[in-house]
Amino acid sequence: MNLINFRKPSRYINSEINVIKKRDVIIRVALVFPDLYEIGMSHLGIKILYHIINSLPYASAERVFAPGRDLRDYMREKGLPLTSLETNTPLDRFDIIGISLQYELSYTTMLEVLDLGGVPLFRVDRDKKSPLVIAGGPSAVNPLPVEDFMDAFCIGDAEEAIVELLN
Repeated sequence: MNLINFRKPSRYINSEINVIKKRDVIIRVALVFPDLYEIGMSHLGIKILYHIINSLPYASAERVFAPGRDLRDYMREKGLPLTSLETNTPLDRFDIIGISLQYELSYTTMLEVLDLGGVPLFRVDRDKKSPLVIAGGPSAVNPLPVEDFMDAFCIGDAEEAIVELLN
C-alpha cells in the first residue's frame, strides 16, 4: 500500500521515537483511541497506560487509532484489517482491546474501529478466541449505551486497575 495516496500519511507509518516493541509476551493489549492519530496522541491517559503495560515483563501494549476517511474506504475496498501502529498486528489478534471513550460522539467510531479490525461488534457474537473488549474513560461512567458491545468496563482511572487486571 502506497501511503503517499492518503492524506497525512505520517499518521500511519510509526515514525516516532521511544516506541516500544515487545515480542514473546503472554498478554498483548491493543490500546484503542477511536479518533484520528493526531487527536489520540495528545491524550495523556493513553500514554500513561502504554508505559504502565509495557513496563510489565509479561505484557505488551500497542496503539490503534481510527484511520482517516480515505484510508478507511481503501481498507474496506481491499479487505484490509485495521492494525496496530507498532507492529501492524490486526486488531483481532490481540488478547485484550482497551478502548478509551472520551466522549459520546466517539461511540460510532469505536464500532467502526472494531469492525475494521475484524472483531465481532456484539459481545454475544464473540467466542473464546476473540479479544476481550474493555472500555474506559469519561464516557464509560454510563456504560448503558455501549454495554452490548463491551465485555467489561473500567469505571475510574484505568491506571490503577490495569496491573491487577493483567495479573
